[in-house]
Amino acid sequence: MKLWNGRFSKAATSSADDFNASIGFDQRLYRQDVAGSIAHAKMLAKQGILTEEEAKAIEEGLLGILADIEAGRVEFTVEQEDIHMNIESLLTERIGEAGKRLHTARSRNDQVATDLRLWQKEEIDAVIALLEDLKGTLLSLATEQQDTLMPGYTHLQHAQPVSLAYHLMAYYQMFARDVERFADCRKRTDRLPLGSGALAGTTYNTDREYLAKELGFAALCSNAMDAVSDRDFAVEFVSCCALTMMHLSRFCEELILWSSSEFAFVEMDDAYSTGSSIMPQKKNPDMAELIRGKTGRVYGSLTALLTLMKALPLAYNKDMQEDKPPLFDAADTVKDCLDIFIKMLSTLTFKKENMEQAAKAGFMNATDAADYLVSKGLPFRDCHEIIGRMVLYCIGQEKALEDLTLKELQSFSDRFEEDVYDKISLRACVRAKRSRGGTSPESVATMLKE
Repeated sequence: MKLWNGRFSKAATSSADDFNASIGFDQRLYRQDVAGSIAHAKMLAKQGILTEEEAKAIEEGLLGILADIEAGRVEFTVEQEDIHMNIESLLTERIGEAGKRLHTARSRNDQVATDLRLWQKEEIDAVIALLEDLKGTLLSLATEQQDTLMPGYTHLQHAQPVSLAYHLMAYYQMFARDVERFADCRKRTDRLPLGSGALAGTTYNTDREYLAKELGFAALCSNAMDAVSDRDFAVEFVSCCALTMMHLSRFCEELILWSSSEFAFVEMDDAYSTGSSIMPQKKNPDMAELIRGKTGRVYGSLTALLTLMKALPLAYNKDMQEDKPPLFDAADTVKDCLDIFIKMLSTLTFKKENMEQAAKAGFMNATDAADYLVSKGLPFRDCHEIIGRMVLYCIGQEKALEDLTLKELQSFSDRFEEDVYDKISLRACVRAKRSRGGTSPESVATMLKE
């Protein structure tokens, strides 16, 4: 029998039960639900609303249910709709009248909001741990690759030479900001809704501060209506997931390009590659491609949550039952992607010679040649035009800038001297970017140290 059956003279149809139930997906909240219920029972006993004996029976009963769930001995039912009513029904079956008293001074509305916040705090901690692992992997790789040169790109065209360490540290900064975002999201998640009731609080003399301490919350949701009727904390979490996936997807896109024959900058480890069913020579970067594809899945979860909440009147509405599938899926997806990406990244091989050879093509020392002329007293815009004409000349002659003779150089500007060759070599170009945040070895060493 349903726990809210008293008002109704007619049973729901089986199809209505199936449509209404959320137990298929919210059963993963069983640990949080048990923890919240135990804390609630202790608080009720502390306030004299339950006896100590009733609270003890409830706690022991809930711990028994928890153990049985984790041992696979519990079958949840659609008739009881959700994880909250399934557990409460099981509890009442096992301990009798005391089980019926557990729901005093609370609603499923504040119960589910509490469960979700408890769950989300754990998920945030798990994602942050993975991001810190990724940061450590990037730091190790960058430390090893400080002397490896490669092309830097804009518009996917050769731009200026950089070190591979510098390129990797750019991603390090992105993931470091992701950690900051998740940590900041956790602050707003870490507020307790329990004790808010359905929307207006409760007439019972409860102690919500005690509940917050028992459940490890830093603060209370201060308005009961807001506590049960918003999911901005979940939207924010999925937004953080989406940004992390965006960064992973960009990195994966580069690794996919770099592993192609046209680039040949990296080779994926066999353990994180796949083959073709028809072309025996193929070695495909499927892990990176899947992460790139799953990014759209997390974006979809964010859009689903925003759309779900966009026009809901206060307070709780059944629409909000649909918050869990996209929230759960986003968390699962970002954790899976981070885990496989870290393993893939730490096992790939960088083809240093190919990277450096590519860096020699494309006139990537053109800006440095212009800067050289600036150092000789010419305005930068004049220098830009001079070097542009030199590049056009080199294309026609099939030469690099550094291959031009001093006579050829001086035909474009009499400011060129022998020392120009020391300024436009590949490594000189990298060394010259001494500004804070630049690609010089000293700057990269500072990044690594920080």
